Amino acid sequence: MKRLSVLPAVEWLRASTRSTVKSDILAGLTNAAIVLPQGVAFATIAGLPPEYGLYTAMVTAVVAALFGSSMVMVSGPTTAISALLFATLDGMAEPGSARFVELALLLTLLVGIFQIMAGLARLGGLVSFVSHSVIVAFTAAAALLIGVSQLAGALGVSIQSGGNVVERLVRLAESTHEMNIVALLISGATFVTVAVFQTFLPRAPGFLIALFVGAGLAATIGAEEKGVEMLSAIPAALPSFSAPHITWADVVLLAPGAAAVALVGLLEAISIGRTFALRRRESFAPNQEIVAQGLSNTVGSLFQCYAGSGSFTRSGVNAEAGAKTPLSAISASLFLAAILVAFGGYMTVIPKPAMSGLILYVAWRLIDRKEVRHIVTKSRPEAVILVLTLASGLFLELDYAIYVGVIASLSVFIYESAHPSLLVSAPVEAANGRRKFRNAVLLGLPECPQVVTVRLDGPLYFGSVEHVKAEWKAIRTQRPEQKHVIFYLKGVGKIDLAGADFLIHAIRDTRAQGGTFHIVAMFPPLLECLRRFHVIEEIGEDHLHISKGDALSSVIVEISPSICAVCTKRVFSECDCLPGAE
Repeated sequence: MKRLSVLPAVEWLRASTRSTVKSDILAGLTNAAIVLPQGVAFATIAGLPPEYGLYTAMVTAVVAALFGSSMVMVSGPTTAISALLFATLDGMAEPGSARFVELALLLTLLVGIFQIMAGLARLGGLVSFVSHSVIVAFTAAAALLIGVSQLAGALGVSIQSGGNVVERLVRLAESTHEMNIVALLISGATFVTVAVFQTFLPRAPGFLIALFVGAGLAATIGAEEKGVEMLSAIPAALPSFSAPHITWADVVLLAPGAAAVALVGLLEAISIGRTFALRRRESFAPNQEIVAQGLSNTVGSLFQCYAGSGSFTRSGVNAEAGAKTPLSAISASLFLAAILVAFGGYMTVIPKPAMSGLILYVAWRLIDRKEVRHIVTKSRPEAVILVLTLASGLFLELDYAIYVGVIASLSVFIYESAHPSLLVSAPVEAANGRRKFRNAVLLGLPECPQVVTVRLDGPLYFGSVEHVKAEWKAIRTQRPEQKHVIFYLKGVGKIDLAGADFLIHAIRDTRAQGGTFHIVAMFPPLLECLRRFHVIEEIGEDHLHISKGDALSSVIVEISPSICAVCTKRVFSECDCLPGAE
C-alpha cells in the first residue's frame, strides 16, 4: 500500500513547466467565474450567509490541492454536503444566525478530524464498499430537499423552515395564496436561462449569465418595490482566522451529523478523484486524498469555512479548461478572492428568487433519473437499497438516509455472500468448437448418468456453509445414481475451517456411497487453505485438479463400463473411447 506523503505538492511543482503553469492559470480564471454564483448558491442551501460559500471555495480548494492526490479535482462547497449540513443544523438554530454559523464551523472541524483519522487508518478502500445505489438515492433525496426548500423563495412566500420533504411541502401548500407573481417570474426566467446555457452552451458561464438575467429583470420591473427580497451585500473582505467555539455539549450534539457529512464528503471526493484519474490515466491514492480532505475541512473551520469536498462541476470545468496540475485550483482561489474584494458590495442587486431559480436547477440536475431507472429495472437488491435510502431521506431526516443506506448495503452484501450459487453444469460446444460448461438445469442439458459436475460460485466460509450444505443435499438427493463428483471451486478465493469441514464431510459421504470426489481449484491461496485444513490430505493429491478436463480424464477410469455400454447420452467428449461408443 502506498505510503502517505507529507507534502505531495512538491512532486507536481517540480514537474511544472511554463506551458503547464499557463494552462493552470487560464483554467483557474474560468473556474473562479463558475464558482462565484455557485458558492453563493451553496451557502444559501446550507443556511449560511453567502460569503461563507465563497470562503469555503477559496480555502478548502488550496489545502486540498496542496495535500491531495488528484491532478484536476477542485474542492469546495458541494450541493449534497450543503444540504446535509442544513438538515443537520436546522432544528438546532435559526438558519443564518450567529449560533447557526457557530455550529456549522464546529461541525466542519469535527468532519475534518473524522476524515483525517480515517485517512491515517487507511480506510480508503472501505469507503468503496458503500453501494453505488446509496449514493444515487442519497443524492436524489438531497436534491428533493434542496428543491422543496427553495420553492418558497421562488414563489415569494415565507414559511417555517425545518422538517423533512413531506412536512415542507405541506407547509408550502398552505401558503400558496401568498404567492408573489413577480418573484415567480424572476425565478422562472433565471431557471430557464441557466438550463438553456448549460444544455446548449455548457462551456459558457451559464450560472453567471442567469444571475445577470434575474438581476436585470428585477431592476427593469422594480421588483424590490413589489415585495421581492434582495440578497445582502457580501463583505469585501477575505476569510480571517476565527477558531470555532468548542463545548463538550455541542460536540456530542454534532458528532452524529459530522460523521454523516464526513462519510458523504469522502464518497464524493474519492469517486471524483478516481473518475478523473481513470480518464486521464493518472495515479490516485485514496488514503492521501482522505487526509487532504480532512486537512482542508480542519483548516477551513479555522478560517470561516463550512464543510466541503470534491466538486464534480468545478472539477469537470477545470479538466475541460485544460488544467494540468492542482495549481489551477490554487489559481481559482486567488482569482475568486480578487473578485470578492472588487465586487462583493454589488450583490444587493441580485433578487433572492433568482438564487432560488439557480438552486432549483442544481437540484433538478442532481437527480440521475436514468441511473435510478437502471437500478430499479436491473437489480432487485440494489433497488431495495435505493428505495430504503430514498424513503429515509424523504420521510425522516437527510443524515439518517446515509446510515440507512450503508446498513442496507452491508446487509445485502452479507446476505449475498452467505448465499453463493451451487450449480450442476454440463458441457456444450461453443462457437469456436471448444467445450464450455453451462447450467444444466436452466438450459435443460443432458447429464451423465454416473458423473455430476458441480460448480460453486461464491465464498465458502462459516456464513455460507449452511446454505451450501442445503443446496448440496438437494443435489445429492435428486441424483443418487450420479455417484462420482467433480466439485469446481470457481468463485472461492479462500476457505475457513467451516468450509473445509463441509468439503471433508462431502468427500467422506460420497465415498461411503461408492463414489469418488474430485476437486478443481486453481487459485494458489485457495490451494494453500485446502492443504492447511487437511482437505487435500483427505481427498488425495491425485483427486485435486487444475481444470475440469483434467478432472474428467481421471474420473472416466473410475466409472462403471457396463453403464457406459448402454448409455446413449454421451455427455462428455471423453465418452467416445468408452464401451458403447459408435
